[in-house]
Amino acid sequence: MRPRRAFEVAPKMRPLPARRTSVVGVLDIGTSKIVCLIARLKPRDASDMLRRRTHTVEILGIGHTRAHGMKGGAVVDMDRAEQAIRHAVDAAERMAGMQIASVVVSIAGGRLASEHYVAEVDLPEPAVAEGDIRRVLDAASTFAVGDGRAVMHALPVGYKIDAVSGISEPRGMLGRQLGVDLHVVTGDVSAVRNLLLCIERCHLGVEAMVAAPYAAALSTLTDDEAELGVTLIDLGAGTTTVSVVANGHFVHVDGIAVGGQHITNDVARGLSTRVADAERLKVLHGGVTAIGSDEREMLTVPSISDDERDLPQAMPKSKLVRIIRPRVEEIVELVRDRLVASGHAADAGRRIVLTGGASQLTGLAEIVGQILGPQVRIGRPLGISRLPEAARGAPFAVAAGLLVYPQVAGLEHFEAGRRRAGDAGADGYFSRVGHWLREAF
Repeated sequence: MRPRRAFEVAPKMRPLPARRTSVVGVLDIGTSKIVCLIARLKPRDASDMLRRRTHTVEILGIGHTRAHGMKGGAVVDMDRAEQAIRHAVDAAERMAGMQIASVVVSIAGGRLASEHYVAEVDLPEPAVAEGDIRRVLDAASTFAVGDGRAVMHALPVGYKIDAVSGISEPRGMLGRQLGVDLHVVTGDVSAVRNLLLCIERCHLGVEAMVAAPYAAALSTLTDDEAELGVTLIDLGAGTTTVSVVANGHFVHVDGIAVGGQHITNDVARGLSTRVADAERLKVLHGGVTAIGSDEREMLTVPSISDDERDLPQAMPKSKLVRIIRPRVEEIVELVRDRLVASGHAADAGRRIVLTGGASQLTGLAEIVGQILGPQVRIGRPLGISRLPEAARGAPFAVAAGLLVYPQVAGLEHFEAGRRRAGDAGADGYFSRVGHWLREAF
């Protein structure tokens, strides 16, 4: 038998007590912005229960700041990223009137990828018991992920009893064999470790690390969409991530290192202006669909230099659209090709949900509809109370989803004894990260 290879597991949290009120802090660390939310999670009444939502979410504090030291969803400058995180957390703590010791963190970089593992075990008794489910999940957990990869999530997609598949709850059912399909999400160990290290330098513990597309799906998708099949595309600044949810389960994730910042860079090059001015033009006037008046509407484009003799230029809005559209089409076509190559295009259905800051570009839904499917909508956080108006849009979908995640953390399975990412076995930050991870479990 081939020896099993040890692999690292990103921090995972214990299931949220169903009848207990808890205060949770979350941290969405993106390429362009960092968001910290502090919320109180209160148990719901049985009559008010949403699917897999056991608690109501009430925002107590919010802080967000421009991200520094991040590129493509990964840390590239530890000191600058640390300072940005501290600013966001401090603002949220001041608004909430309390301090937090640990957070649930999102990760969008690290080349997120999916794999599925199938296992079967014989049943000693005719009826499926809790121990049988643990045995088959442990059997599926004998997977050996690639070198340099850390396991982010291990989610049972469905069970099989003898020849009957697609079973969501096998307990008490009769059969001779029990099987499971386990969806495993992995990311680069280096990206996970460096993000853990950066947060630990802010004197914060990490309750759990969540793949950003999974978090976005938790906060924006309706129950019917999740059952019938839907593709969620999160268009961030440095990355575009894709998740597929079908039959109520998160079945696929992927990502590409192209996002809204690349559109901004194209505008800066095409109009010969500074990146900050290109971002402003993109946000205020950018779009992907030209209309007749765009040729007549003139925009003022500041010069790229500080020389007072270089006067701002005036150019039609249509030129801005002609720069933005090709990059947007490239991103959407890359998403389409990755979905087809994954084999999950059929699971994705015909429904598309868009989140992330770049999803706000005028006309984006129409372009996505032409390339991927006709039913497209912008996803916004659902079921979050006291969320400020400015934070109710698509750019805050991941942060809101991190508040939903503690309610579904118990769905995941990890075999005991796996090494946690960040526990490098040496003195220094990695060793201390491993110390508080061991204390948490």
